[in-house]
Amino acid sequence: MADELSAPLGRRKRKNTEPRPRGRLRLPLARIAFALLGLVLVGTVLRIVLVSDPQGGRPSAEVPINSTRGANPIAGQVGNDKAKSATITAEPETPVTPATPATANDLTTLPGGQQGVLAELAEETKDGPIPRISDKGETPFAAYARPAGATSTAGKAVVAIVVTGLGLNEAGTLDAVNKLPPDVSMAFAPYGKTLNHTVTAARAAGHELLLEVPLEPFDYPDTDPGPQTLLTNQPPKANLDKLYWLMARFGGYIGLINHTGARFTASAADFGPVMEELGTRGLGYLDDGSSNRSLAPQLAASNKVPFVRADVMLDANPARGPILAALDALVAKAQAGSGAVGVISALPVSIQTVADWASTLETHNVTLVPVSTLMK
Repeated sequence: MADELSAPLGRRKRKNTEPRPRGRLRLPLARIAFALLGLVLVGTVLRIVLVSDPQGGRPSAEVPINSTRGANPIAGQVGNDKAKSATITAEPETPVTPATPATANDLTTLPGGQQGVLAELAEETKDGPIPRISDKGETPFAAYARPAGATSTAGKAVVAIVVTGLGLNEAGTLDAVNKLPPDVSMAFAPYGKTLNHTVTAARAAGHELLLEVPLEPFDYPDTDPGPQTLLTNQPPKANLDKLYWLMARFGGYIGLINHTGARFTASAADFGPVMEELGTRGLGYLDDGSSNRSLAPQLAASNKVPFVRADVMLDANPARGPILAALDALVAKAQAGSGAVGVISALPVSIQTVADWASTLETHNVTLVPVSTLMK
Protein backbone atom coordinates (compact mmCIF):
# COMPACT_ATOMS: atom_id res chain seq x y z
CA MET A 1 0.00 0.00 0.00
CA ALA A 2 2.91 2.34 0.87
CA ASP A 3 4.58 1.57 -2.47
CA GLU A 4 1.43 2.59 -4.34
CA LEU A 5 1.22 5.90 -2.51
CA SER A 6 4.88 6.70 -3.07
CA ALA A 7 4.86 5.78 -6.76
CA PRO A 8 5.29 8.67 -9.25
CA LEU A 9 2.07 10.04 -10.75
CA GLY A 10 1.22 8.91 -14.28
CA ARG A 11 3.23 5.73 -14.06
CA ARG A 12 1.23 2.61 -14.84
CA LYS A 13 0.82 -0.01 -12.19
CA ARG A 14 2.77 -3.08 -12.90
CA LYS A 15 0.77 -6.23 -13.43
CA ASN A 16 0.88 -8.88 -10.80
CA THR A 17 3.18 -11.49 -12.21
CA GLU A 18 2.97 -13.79 -9.28
CA PRO A 19 1.91 -17.29 -10.25
CA ARG A 20 -1.66 -18.48 -9.31
CA PRO A 21 -1.86 -20.97 -6.49
CA ARG A 22 -2.05 -24.51 -7.66
CA GLY A 23 -5.43 -26.45 -7.24
CA ARG A 24 -7.75 -23.46 -7.92
CA LEU A 25 -9.32 -23.89 -11.41
CA ARG A 26 -11.91 -21.31 -12.51
CA LEU A 27 -14.70 -22.78 -14.77
CA PRO A 28 -17.07 -20.85 -17.13
CA LEU A 29 -20.29 -22.00 -15.36
CA ALA A 30 -22.68 -19.71 -17.25
CA ARG A 31 -21.48 -20.96 -20.62
CA ILE A 32 -21.80 -24.58 -19.50
CA ALA A 33 -25.44 -23.98 -18.26
CA PHE A 34 -26.46 -22.36 -21.57
CA ALA A 35 -24.88 -25.25 -23.47
CA LEU A 36 -26.81 -27.85 -21.46
CA LEU A 37 -30.09 -25.96 -21.93
CA GLY A 38 -29.46 -25.82 -25.66
CA LEU A 39 -28.86 -29.58 -25.76
CA VAL A 40 -32.18 -30.20 -23.96
CA LEU A 41 -34.12 -28.01 -26.39
CA VAL A 42 -32.44 -29.59 -29.42
CA GLY A 43 -33.21 -33.06 -28.06
CA THR A 44 -36.87 -32.18 -27.51
CA VAL A 45 -37.28 -30.79 -31.01
CA LEU A 46 -35.60 -33.82 -32.55
CA ARG A 47 -37.88 -36.16 -30.59
CA ILE A 48 -41.03 -34.36 -31.72
CA VAL A 49 -39.86 -34.31 -35.34
CA LEU A 50 -38.67 -37.92 -35.44
CA VAL A 51 -41.24 -39.61 -33.17
CA SER A 52 -44.32 -37.37 -34.03
CA ASP A 53 -45.72 -37.79 -30.51
CA PRO A 54 -46.03 -34.55 -28.50
CA GLN A 55 -47.20 -36.53 -25.48
CA GLY A 56 -43.86 -38.32 -25.34
CA GLY A 57 -45.39 -41.77 -25.22
CA ARG A 58 -47.77 -41.02 -22.31
CA PRO A 59 -50.91 -43.21 -22.24
CA SER A 60 -53.92 -41.42 -23.74
CA ALA A 61 -57.54 -42.09 -24.68
CA GLU A 62 -59.72 -40.49 -27.36
CA VAL A 63 -63.09 -39.14 -26.23
CA PRO A 64 -65.67 -37.90 -28.78
CA ILE A 65 -66.71 -34.40 -27.69
CA ASN A 66 -68.46 -33.22 -30.84
CA SER A 67 -71.70 -35.02 -29.95
CA THR A 68 -73.70 -35.15 -26.71
CA ARG A 69 -76.15 -37.77 -27.92
CA GLY A 70 -76.92 -40.15 -25.12
CA ALA A 71 -74.50 -38.43 -22.76
CA ASN A 72 -77.22 -37.49 -20.26
CA PRO A 73 -80.52 -39.29 -20.82
CA ILE A 74 -82.27 -37.39 -17.99
CA ALA A 75 -81.27 -34.00 -19.36
CA GLY A 76 -82.26 -35.15 -22.81
CA GLN A 77 -85.67 -36.18 -21.59
CA VAL A 78 -86.19 -32.84 -19.85
CA GLY A 79 -85.13 -31.03 -22.99
CA ASN A 80 -87.55 -33.08 -25.08
CA ASP A 81 -90.36 -32.34 -22.63
CA LYS A 82 -89.63 -28.61 -22.80
CA ALA A 83 -89.51 -28.73 -26.58
CA LYS A 84 -92.84 -30.51 -26.67
CA SER A 85 -94.42 -27.99 -24.31
CA ALA A 86 -93.00 -25.08 -26.32
CA THR A 87 -94.65 -26.39 -29.49
CA ILE A 88 -98.31 -25.62 -28.99
CA THR A 89 -100.51 -27.90 -31.01
CA ALA A 90 -104.17 -28.62 -30.71
CA GLU A 91 -104.94 -32.19 -29.73
CA PRO A 92 -108.07 -33.93 -30.97
CA GLU A 93 -110.86 -33.28 -28.55
CA THR A 94 -112.27 -36.22 -26.65
CA PRO A 95 -116.06 -36.33 -26.84
CA VAL A 96 -117.52 -35.33 -23.49
CA THR A 97 -121.02 -36.06 -22.35
CA PRO A 98 -122.61 -32.71 -21.51
CA ALA A 99 -123.20 -32.27 -17.82
CA THR A 100 -126.63 -31.51 -16.48
CA PRO A 101 -126.75 -27.81 -15.63
CA ALA A 102 -127.11 -26.95 -11.98
CA THR A 103 -130.64 -26.44 -10.72
CA ALA A 104 -131.77 -24.06 -8.00
CA ASN A 105 -131.95 -26.96 -5.52
CA ASP A 106 -128.28 -27.78 -6.11
CA LEU A 107 -127.04 -24.27 -5.45
CA THR A 108 -125.87 -23.09 -2.07
CA THR A 109 -124.26 -20.18 -0.28
CA LEU A 110 -120.62 -20.76 0.56
CA PRO A 111 -118.66 -19.24 3.45
CA GLY A 112 -117.68 -15.72 2.49
CA GLY A 113 -121.06 -14.98 0.91
CA GLN A 114 -120.75 -16.58 -2.54
CA GLN A 115 -124.22 -17.55 -3.68
CA GLY A 116 -125.54 -19.74 -6.46
CA VAL A 117 -122.60 -22.17 -6.60
CA LEU A 118 -122.19 -25.92 -6.28
CA ALA A 119 -120.27 -26.86 -3.15
CA GLU A 120 -118.53 -29.78 -4.87
CA LEU A 121 -117.23 -27.37 -7.53
CA ALA A 122 -115.57 -25.03 -5.03
CA GLU A 123 -112.12 -25.14 -3.45
CA GLU A 124 -111.45 -23.12 -0.32
CA THR A 125 -108.40 -20.81 -0.42
CA LYS A 126 -107.09 -18.00 1.79
CA ASP A 127 -108.94 -15.56 -0.50
CA GLY A 128 -112.19 -17.50 -0.55
CA PRO A 129 -113.75 -20.30 -2.65
CA ILE A 130 -112.55 -20.68 -6.24
CA PRO A 131 -113.82 -23.06 -8.96
CA ARG A 132 -112.50 -26.58 -9.37
CA ILE A 133 -113.44 -29.83 -11.11
CA SER A 134 -115.56 -32.05 -8.88
CA ASP A 135 -114.42 -35.44 -7.65
CA LYS A 136 -116.75 -36.96 -10.24
CA GLY A 137 -115.14 -35.00 -13.08
CA GLU A 138 -117.84 -32.37 -13.55
CA THR A 139 -116.47 -29.00 -14.64
CA PRO A 140 -117.71 -25.52 -13.68
CA PHE A 141 -117.93 -24.74 -17.41
CA ALA A 142 -120.43 -27.56 -17.97
CA ALA A 143 -122.31 -27.09 -14.71
CA TYR A 144 -122.91 -23.33 -14.99
CA ALA A 145 -123.42 -23.05 -18.76
CA ARG A 146 -126.87 -22.08 -19.93
CA PRO A 147 -128.30 -24.66 -22.35
CA ALA A 148 -129.00 -23.33 -25.83
CA GLY A 149 -132.68 -22.73 -26.52
CA ALA A 150 -134.80 -25.29 -28.28
CA THR A 151 -135.35 -22.95 -31.24
CA SER A 152 -134.14 -24.52 -34.48
CA THR A 153 -131.00 -22.96 -35.93
CA ALA A 154 -131.45 -24.38 -39.41
CA GLY A 155 -130.77 -21.68 -41.99
CA LYS A 156 -130.29 -19.05 -39.29
CA ALA A 157 -127.30 -17.03 -38.21
CA VAL A 158 -126.14 -18.15 -34.75
CA VAL A 159 -124.81 -15.29 -32.67
CA ALA A 160 -123.74 -14.83 -29.06
CA ILE A 161 -123.53 -11.49 -27.26
CA VAL A 162 -121.52 -10.83 -24.10
CA VAL A 163 -121.99 -7.70 -22.00
CA THR A 164 -118.80 -6.65 -20.17
CA GLY A 165 -118.10 -4.32 -17.25
CA LEU A 166 -121.05 -5.39 -15.15
CA GLY A 167 -121.07 -5.28 -11.36
CA LEU A 168 -119.37 -1.91 -10.97
CA ASN A 169 -122.62 0.06 -11.01
CA GLU A 170 -125.42 -1.75 -9.21
CA ALA A 171 -128.31 0.14 -10.82
CA GLY A 172 -126.89 -0.17 -14.31
CA THR A 173 -126.17 -3.88 -13.83
CA LEU A 174 -129.69 -4.65 -12.62
CA ASP A 175 -131.10 -2.66 -15.54
CA ALA A 176 -129.11 -4.84 -17.97
CA VAL A 177 -130.23 -8.01 -16.20
CA ASN A 178 -133.88 -7.00 -16.49
CA LYS A 179 -133.81 -5.72 -20.07
CA LEU A 180 -131.70 -8.30 -21.88
CA PRO A 181 -132.92 -11.77 -22.86
CA PRO A 182 -131.50 -14.70 -20.83
CA ASP A 183 -129.40 -15.93 -23.77
CA VAL A 184 -127.20 -12.83 -23.50
CA SER A 185 -124.11 -13.77 -21.46
CA MET A 186 -122.76 -11.42 -18.83
CA ALA A 187 -119.17 -10.66 -17.74
CA PHE A 188 -118.67 -9.15 -14.28
CA ALA A 189 -115.68 -7.09 -13.16
CA PRO A 190 -114.19 -8.31 -9.86
CA TYR A 191 -114.37 -4.98 -8.00
CA GLY A 192 -118.06 -4.26 -7.41
CA LYS A 193 -119.16 -3.73 -3.81
CA THR A 194 -122.49 -5.49 -4.36
CA LEU A 195 -121.30 -8.42 -6.48
CA ASN A 196 -123.17 -11.04 -4.46
CA HIS A 197 -126.44 -9.21 -5.09
CA THR A 198 -125.94 -8.40 -8.78
CA VAL A 199 -124.42 -11.78 -9.66
CA THR A 200 -127.25 -13.61 -7.93
CA ALA A 201 -129.80 -11.51 -9.81
CA ALA A 202 -128.14 -12.32 -13.14
CA ARG A 203 -128.05 -16.06 -12.37
CA ALA A 204 -131.68 -15.98 -11.24
CA ALA A 205 -132.67 -14.34 -14.54
CA GLY A 206 -131.01 -17.20 -16.46
CA HIS A 207 -127.85 -15.47 -17.71
CA GLU A 208 -124.59 -17.38 -17.76
CA LEU A 209 -121.64 -15.54 -16.28
CA LEU A 210 -117.98 -14.84 -16.97
CA LEU A 211 -115.31 -13.27 -14.77
CA GLU A 212 -113.37 -10.32 -16.19
CA VAL A 213 -109.66 -10.65 -15.41
CA PRO A 214 -107.39 -7.56 -15.68
CA LEU A 215 -104.29 -8.27 -17.78
CA GLU A 216 -101.33 -6.02 -18.54
CA PRO A 217 -101.71 -3.79 -21.63
CA PHE A 218 -98.76 -2.42 -23.61
CA ASP A 219 -99.05 1.05 -22.05
CA TYR A 220 -99.19 -0.14 -18.45
CA PRO A 221 -99.20 1.61 -15.97
CA ASP A 222 -100.50 4.60 -17.97
CA THR A 223 -103.49 2.37 -18.59
CA ASP A 224 -104.16 0.52 -15.33
CA PRO A 225 -106.83 -2.21 -15.57
CA GLY A 226 -107.23 -2.29 -11.78
CA PRO A 227 -105.98 -3.98 -8.60
CA GLN A 228 -104.41 -7.45 -8.90
CA THR A 229 -103.62 -6.98 -12.60
CA LEU A 230 -101.65 -9.94 -13.96
CA LEU A 231 -98.28 -8.70 -15.23
CA THR A 232 -95.55 -9.93 -17.56
CA ASN A 233 -92.04 -10.83 -16.39
CA GLN A 234 -93.35 -12.00 -13.03
CA PRO A 235 -92.90 -15.43 -11.39
CA PRO A 236 -95.84 -17.67 -12.34
CA LYS A 237 -96.77 -18.06 -8.67
CA ALA A 238 -97.17 -14.29 -8.29
CA ASN A 239 -99.70 -14.15 -11.13
CA LEU A 240 -101.51 -17.29 -9.95
CA ASP A 241 -101.88 -15.77 -6.48
CA LYS A 242 -103.51 -12.75 -8.10
CA LEU A 243 -105.67 -15.03 -10.23
CA TYR A 244 -106.94 -16.88 -7.15
CA TRP A 245 -107.86 -13.58 -5.52
CA LEU A 246 -109.80 -12.54 -8.61
CA MET A 247 -111.54 -15.89 -8.98
CA ALA A 248 -112.73 -15.73 -5.38
CA ARG A 249 -114.70 -12.48 -5.85
CA PHE A 250 -117.86 -14.36 -6.83
CA GLY A 251 -118.88 -17.80 -8.08
CA GLY A 252 -121.03 -19.56 -10.62
CA TYR A 253 -119.19 -18.45 -13.78
CA ILE A 254 -118.29 -20.66 -16.76
CA GLY A 255 -114.92 -19.07 -17.42
CA LEU A 256 -112.87 -15.91 -17.84
CA ILE A 257 -112.69 -13.03 -20.29
CA ASN A 258 -109.73 -10.67 -20.53
CA HIS A 259 -109.97 -7.00 -19.61
CA THR A 260 -107.32 -5.31 -21.81
CA GLY A 261 -104.09 -7.38 -21.73
CA ALA A 262 -102.48 -7.02 -25.17
CA ARG A 263 -98.97 -7.37 -23.69
CA PHE A 264 -99.85 -10.21 -21.33
CA THR A 265 -101.74 -12.35 -23.85
CA ALA A 266 -98.83 -12.07 -26.30
CA SER A 267 -96.39 -13.62 -23.80
CA ALA A 268 -96.52 -17.42 -23.72
CA ALA A 269 -94.25 -17.53 -20.67
CA ASP A 270 -96.71 -15.45 -18.64
CA PHE A 271 -100.05 -16.39 -20.21
CA GLY A 272 -99.28 -20.12 -20.45
CA PRO A 273 -99.44 -20.91 -16.70
CA VAL A 274 -102.74 -19.03 -16.42
CA MET A 275 -104.32 -20.97 -19.28
CA GLU A 276 -102.98 -24.20 -17.81
CA GLU A 277 -104.71 -23.32 -14.53
CA LEU A 278 -108.00 -22.78 -16.36
CA GLY A 279 -107.69 -26.21 -17.95
CA THR A 280 -106.95 -27.79 -14.59
CA ARG A 281 -110.02 -26.15 -13.03
CA GLY A 282 -112.45 -26.86 -15.86
CA LEU A 283 -113.04 -23.25 -16.89
CA GLY A 284 -113.45 -21.70 -20.31
CA TYR A 285 -111.84 -18.60 -21.82
CA LEU A 286 -113.29 -15.89 -24.05
CA ASP A 287 -110.83 -13.63 -25.87
CA ASP A 288 -112.40 -10.21 -26.37
CA GLY A 289 -110.72 -9.91 -29.78
CA SER A 290 -108.96 -6.63 -29.00
CA SER A 291 -105.43 -7.89 -29.81
CA ASN A 292 -104.28 -9.79 -32.88
CA ARG A 293 -101.13 -10.85 -30.98
CA SER A 294 -103.05 -12.89 -28.43
CA LEU A 295 -101.85 -16.48 -28.02
CA ALA A 296 -105.16 -17.50 -26.47
CA PRO A 297 -106.27 -19.80 -29.34
CA GLN A 298 -103.09 -21.89 -29.23
CA LEU A 299 -102.79 -21.98 -25.44
CA ALA A 300 -106.45 -22.86 -24.99
CA ALA A 301 -106.19 -25.71 -27.49
CA SER A 302 -103.08 -27.18 -25.87
CA ASN A 303 -104.70 -27.08 -22.41
CA LYS A 304 -108.13 -28.26 -23.60
CA VAL A 305 -109.82 -25.08 -22.42
CA PRO A 306 -113.25 -24.32 -23.98
CA PHE A 307 -112.53 -21.25 -26.07
CA VAL A 308 -113.88 -18.72 -28.52
CA ARG A 309 -112.66 -15.37 -29.76
CA ALA A 310 -115.00 -12.42 -30.12
CA ASP A 311 -115.59 -11.30 -33.69
CA VAL A 312 -117.02 -7.79 -33.27
CA MET A 313 -116.78 -5.05 -30.65
CA LEU A 314 -120.34 -3.83 -30.96
CA ASP A 315 -120.08 -0.40 -29.34
CA ALA A 316 -116.65 0.78 -30.41
CA ASN A 317 -118.71 3.82 -31.40
CA PRO A 318 -121.23 4.02 -28.51
CA ALA A 319 -124.26 5.39 -30.35
CA ARG A 320 -127.44 3.64 -31.47
CA GLY A 321 -126.81 3.85 -35.23
CA PRO A 322 -123.23 2.50 -35.17
CA ILE A 323 -124.23 -0.24 -32.72
CA LEU A 324 -127.01 -1.43 -35.01
CA ALA A 325 -124.56 -1.41 -37.94
CA ALA A 326 -122.12 -3.50 -35.87
CA LEU A 327 -124.92 -5.96 -35.07
CA ASP A 328 -125.59 -6.31 -38.81
CA ALA A 329 -121.88 -7.03 -39.32
CA LEU A 330 -122.05 -9.65 -36.57
CA VAL A 331 -124.96 -11.40 -38.27
CA ALA A 332 -123.10 -11.35 -41.59
CA LYS A 333 -120.07 -13.01 -39.98
CA ALA A 334 -122.32 -15.63 -38.42
CA GLN A 335 -123.96 -16.40 -41.75
CA ALA A 336 -120.53 -16.80 -43.38
CA GLY A 337 -119.33 -19.26 -40.75
CA SER A 338 -120.57 -21.44 -37.91
CA GLY A 339 -121.49 -18.56 -35.62
CA ALA A 340 -120.13 -15.25 -34.33
CA VAL A 341 -119.58 -13.57 -30.97
CA GLY A 342 -120.14 -9.90 -30.22
CA VAL A 343 -118.85 -8.06 -27.14
CA ILE A 344 -120.53 -4.90 -25.85
CA SER A 345 -120.01 -2.71 -22.79
CA ALA A 346 -122.58 -1.99 -20.09
CA LEU A 347 -123.31 1.56 -21.25
CA PRO A 348 -127.04 2.45 -21.08
CA VAL A 349 -127.24 3.17 -24.81
CA SER A 350 -125.57 -0.18 -25.57
CA ILE A 351 -127.92 -2.14 -23.31
CA GLN A 352 -131.03 -0.47 -24.69
CA THR A 353 -129.94 -0.93 -28.33
CA VAL A 354 -129.22 -4.64 -27.89
CA ALA A 355 -132.50 -5.14 -26.02
CA ASP A 356 -134.45 -3.51 -28.87
CA TRP A 357 -132.54 -5.49 -31.50
CA ALA A 358 -133.07 -8.79 -29.66
CA SER A 359 -136.84 -8.28 -29.72
CA THR A 360 -136.76 -8.43 -33.55
CA LEU A 361 -134.60 -11.55 -33.98
CA GLU A 362 -137.25 -13.47 -35.90
CA THR A 363 -137.36 -10.84 -38.60
CA HIS A 364 -133.55 -10.91 -38.85
CA ASN A 365 -133.46 -14.70 -39.17
CA VAL A 366 -131.06 -14.87 -36.24
CA THR A 367 -130.77 -17.29 -33.33
CA LEU A 368 -129.27 -15.86 -30.12
CA VAL A 369 -127.34 -18.41 -28.03
CA PRO A 370 -125.25 -18.27 -24.83
CA VAL A 371 -121.55 -17.81 -25.56
CA SER A 372 -120.77 -21.25 -24.10
CA THR A 373 -122.57 -22.77 -27.08
CA LEU A 374 -119.87 -21.40 -29.41
CA MET A 375 -116.91 -22.19 -27.14
CA LYS A 376 -115.08 -25.26 -28.45
